[in-house]
Amino acid sequence: MATSKSANTYNRQGWEEADFPILCQTCLGDNPYVRMTKEKFGKECKICARPFTVFRWCPGARMRYKKTEVCQTCAKLKNVCQTCLLDLEYGLPVQVRDQALKMRDEMPKSDVNKEYYIANAEKQLAEDGPSGSLGKSQAPSDILLKLARNTPYYKRNRPHICSFWVKGECKRGEECPYRHDRPTDPDDPLADQNIKDRFYGQNDPVANKLLDRYSQMPKISPPEDKSITTLYVGNVSDDITEKDISDNFYQYGELRSVNIVKGSQCAFVQFTQRSAAEAAADKAFNKLIINGKRMNIKWGKSQAQQGLREAAANKPEEPQVNPVPGLPGALPMPPEELSNNFFNLPPPVHPGLPRMRPPPPTLSIAGRPPMPMGPPMMRPVYRGPPPPGTMRPMMLPRPPMMMHYPSQDPTRMGAPQPSENK
Repeated sequence: MATSKSANTYNRQGWEEADFPILCQTCLGDNPYVRMTKEKFGKECKICARPFTVFRWCPGARMRYKKTEVCQTCAKLKNVCQTCLLDLEYGLPVQVRDQALKMRDEMPKSDVNKEYYIANAEKQLAEDGPSGSLGKSQAPSDILLKLARNTPYYKRNRPHICSFWVKGECKRGEECPYRHDRPTDPDDPLADQNIKDRFYGQNDPVANKLLDRYSQMPKISPPEDKSITTLYVGNVSDDITEKDISDNFYQYGELRSVNIVKGSQCAFVQFTQRSAAEAAADKAFNKLIINGKRMNIKWGKSQAQQGLREAAANKPEEPQVNPVPGLPGALPMPPEELSNNFFNLPPPVHPGLPRMRPPPPTLSIAGRPPMPMGPPMMRPVYRGPPPPGTMRPMMLPRPPMMMHYPSQDPTRMGAPQPSENK
């Protein structure tokens, strides 16, 4: 007779007995005097199919009755609650916890291998305590620190929705133990949850929702300027000293300076190396708490970029002028030979043509017409205006005037002068 699938039915030694369940604070409720019913071997475990002791209780007023769903051996292997199957330490689904701690599920899923694995795990739990990767100390992860639920969530214990009230046929009124509320959207992925997917950490809609929320959380990214090694620390109260800040940041690297601005309730922490500043920003962002206050961590700004931004902010805005209709368009660009004359040089002269000197400017005397300038032999002589009633005389050219130079004087060089009395 093959007993691979129903071995737990005949092997009563593998059945589990317990005096108290393994529960989280949310499932247990806020009533310190909770009463439970205990049924030995009441149901089969929904994971390993072994009979176990079932506990049933009401977590509080206007709450639904809850009971254990899996045996204590399966709960210890995953460190989860026997009812909600959430992690006992962080209050998160197994899929989120395993992904954050980079753990792999080693529990087999076939019936024969599962029975063998659980039998050996139960012996090891009785001898050495928790086994597997959960028995070893794990470093806290950023996902767990941001998504962990530290307080109970009693809203999860509310009763189910009354199906008669949805159809408009509930006649109990306020005495109805079920909740009179609108049902959720059937297309909502949270409406389709499986206890085995929750236990093994696969295709859990609650875990997918939490992971999407973590991906949308604000994160701090290092600036492109590699010379920035300063961190801005906000929400610094008056009772926080420089020693308190340096004690929390020196573990990431050597500090160059720590300055506290009391008026602005902030501080600036400067590191000697960029790698130390990046490590401090990554590990202290939204996590650093000093004297009971959470610090706001940001990257400092470059002094050069800050000066440019202030100058641009203080620059007055130019008024917007509407174009006047009817005006001609913009002039065309000058030709290339003119646009490249950077030194305003005169145009080149053709070698076959003589270069002419421009005429000098004309001079004018008050009350007289300007005198034309020309060669000495052609310069007219001005003799005043003619008398009235007479014709203006024609201007004749002047005879050429001989220039006399002192070196042409014969007496200057000692030459004999001719005597007048001969």
